[in-house]
Amino acid sequence: MWVEQENRASGKQELYDLYEIDFRKNKMDMVPLIIRGDCVERVADFRFLGIHIEEDLTWSVNTSALLKKVQQRLHFLRVLRKNNITQRLLLSFYRCSIESTLTYCVCVWYTSCTAAQRNALQRAIGNAQRIVGCPLPTLRIRGKSFKTEM
Repeated sequence: MWVEQENRASGKQELYDLYEIDFRKNKMDMVPLIIRGDCVERVADFRFLGIHIEEDLTWSVNTSALLKKVQQRLHFLRVLRKNNITQRLLLSFYRCSIESTLTYCVCVWYTSCTAAQRNALQRAIGNAQRIVGCPLPTLRIRGKSFKTEM
């Protein structure tokens, strides 16, 4: 079984369960999932391919982690500006390190974010815009395709 091979290769013996999402008003206790005699631990959120997926499909943990990454990278952008790096290089750094972080799997989580989470993401882009000194694209999703708009 693939799970067993991966656990042996990585030395991990942990299994997590986020297999069932229950939207009923009267939630029932879930029957524990047992694989090869091991009970799978239920967790409230799970990180998969760099995205935090929560059991109720709210994206607050993912957005918080994303904003934390962006704030760390904004610090380096400020340091570059203080060292008189050209605007072209600042923009290049923004696109490579900040915009790529913001837009990773954005089509999965952005439409389900709250207005407050979207505003927080837009504030981070606004901060980067002030640092770089030129207009930067905003996050917008139209239909099923992702677009950045000026």
